[in-house]
Amino acid sequence: MSDERENSVDEKLETKEMDNRSLIPDDQAQDERYIHKVGVPPKQKLYKEIKSAVKETFFPDDPLRSFKDQTKKRKFILGIQAVFPILDWGRNYNLTKFRGDVISGLTIASLCIPQDIGYAKLANLSPEYGLYSSFVPPLIYAIMGSSRDIAIGPVAVVSLLLGTLLQEEIDSATNPKDYLRLAFTATFFAGITQATLGILRLGFLIDFLSHAAIVGFMGGAAITIALQQLKGFLGIKKFTKKTDIISVMQSVFGSMRHGWNWQTIVIATTFLGFLLFAKYMGKKNKRLFWVPAIAPLISVVLSTFLVFITHADKEGVAIVKHIEKGINPPSVKDLFLSGQYLLKGFKIGVVAGMVALTEAVAIGRTFASMKDYQIDGNKEMVAMGVMNVVGSMSSCYVATGSFSRSAVNYMAGCQTAVSNIVMSIVVLLTLAFLTPLFKYTPNAILSAIIISAVINLIDLYAVKLIWKIDKFDFVACMGAFFGVIFFSVEIGLLVAVCISFAKILLQVTRPRTAILGKIPRTTVYRNILQYPEATKVPGLLIVRVDSAIYFSNSNYIKERILRWLVDEEEQTKKLYQNKIQFLIVEMSPVTDIDTSGIHALEELNGSLKKREIQLILANPGPVVMDKLHASEFVDLIGQDNIFLTVADAVSSCNPKIMNDV
Repeated sequence: MSDERENSVDEKLETKEMDNRSLIPDDQAQDERYIHKVGVPPKQKLYKEIKSAVKETFFPDDPLRSFKDQTKKRKFILGIQAVFPILDWGRNYNLTKFRGDVISGLTIASLCIPQDIGYAKLANLSPEYGLYSSFVPPLIYAIMGSSRDIAIGPVAVVSLLLGTLLQEEIDSATNPKDYLRLAFTATFFAGITQATLGILRLGFLIDFLSHAAIVGFMGGAAITIALQQLKGFLGIKKFTKKTDIISVMQSVFGSMRHGWNWQTIVIATTFLGFLLFAKYMGKKNKRLFWVPAIAPLISVVLSTFLVFITHADKEGVAIVKHIEKGINPPSVKDLFLSGQYLLKGFKIGVVAGMVALTEAVAIGRTFASMKDYQIDGNKEMVAMGVMNVVGSMSSCYVATGSFSRSAVNYMAGCQTAVSNIVMSIVVLLTLAFLTPLFKYTPNAILSAIIISAVINLIDLYAVKLIWKIDKFDFVACMGAFFGVIFFSVEIGLLVAVCISFAKILLQVTRPRTAILGKIPRTTVYRNILQYPEATKVPGLLIVRVDSAIYFSNSNYIKERILRWLVDEEEQTKKLYQNKIQFLIVEMSPVTDIDTSGIHALEELNGSLKKREIQLILANPGPVVMDKLHASEFVDLIGQDNIFLTVADAVSSCNPKIMNDV
């Protein structure tokens, strides 16, 4: 009985369909049989929409997936492992991995010790603070970080940035105690900024600084750092505190007659040549990666011994003189947590923390992709933040991932973050027993080490590629570059951020639109500029909008479409073709629309009606379709004027086009 009932219902539906189809011309009925209407998504409850939007914005990686269907005990263990990843990968740690980590840890330690002493001088701090910053922060990161390859410590760019910003507030020469306190305070707030971004899952904010802007900023910072080293390289005693290239060169050539020291120049030039040759050897033969890694330490040992036996320090060669012996003293009481320097420390910390974070995340992602594993950006931020907060309380300044050390760490065969622990132990032993040996280390060798290290920050290949791909990106790159070298590091950073935002605003406010034509012998419609063989359909204008339609661009999109229409109408008059009767807007790239966008469509529809042209929409997405229904715009143009594809829309319009000339 149920089968008979179903058959009778089907027969009635078929009869009704045939009756309706008999009212339509045969050729049109044949076409409309294959025309599908755009579906309207089911209406969701408001709280579900908000929940979905929040999840996609802040939790796109679904971090709680591993906690599903787990016991309370297991959830607790997973929670601890999420905060301290070492408890996860540490269970599978073995002697083979340890051997690789020890070799890589010792290798990067030989590189970091001389670099740290030099980078501390960039930040206008005593040499021991560079070593302090390669002891505590790497230990914290090894416990909380998720990257296997990143090597933690002070870096040139952040050291220069921090030194420049701190020097604007307090003179390190006249008031070294408050300068040091402000450095610790800035480091504390740098860590708070980084940890907050990670906890609130706001890591996407650092992506606003484009790759092109970072390339330009790093290149400009590299040149600025190298120019700053001319003081130690040439043995100049009185040197400008400004970082712009004009002030530096005036200071260099102004002291040329009486300020340069030839013994210093010989030492610096000789060992810079040695360091560059070592780098060349390492690049030429990958098996010799350890040569450029240990070259700085060899340079320090040889130059120190040379100065000691020749008494070159008495001939005007500047030496380190004294590095405080012992491990990191506590500095909690030194933080400015009230008073006039609190806000200044906060501002400097936010800037330094963001720059440090950008560099670290970029480095971590690079090496993770090379080894085909994933790092959690938000966990990285929390780890970086905690290590800098703890570091600020143990006499460290801002530490982050170092590209040169991370590259050496990777090439040395590191397996886990234990390589950072090995490096920290070596630095600890150096602080405890070996710092007196650096007394006769010439400042010139530290300058040579820093110059050889920052050369890699100038990426000419990336600049060339940026020029080829996107001219606006090239403007951002050059803007950041010239901002750093001609003004200051913070101005260059500001220029980089402003140009990056300008690009976003330009792309949002001036989205691309295109006229579509039909590819021969297909039902595919594509941009006529990209596909010259694509032909326009007489009586129709097909336009595609390649962006979401918001208040910032809705008026431009409306006017751009009307300009296309005016141009097309003038063209049809000249060629005596059918006048435009339908405007089809391909909306598949339109991911969203707001009230201003809908208002612009309403105005566009009004303008078209005055011209006796029908507006037709093709393939609006679910979000757009939902809003078009909510605003009753669908009722305004008619449900029958919204189609699944451009081909369906054209197929429906063709029988209606009058052959008026």
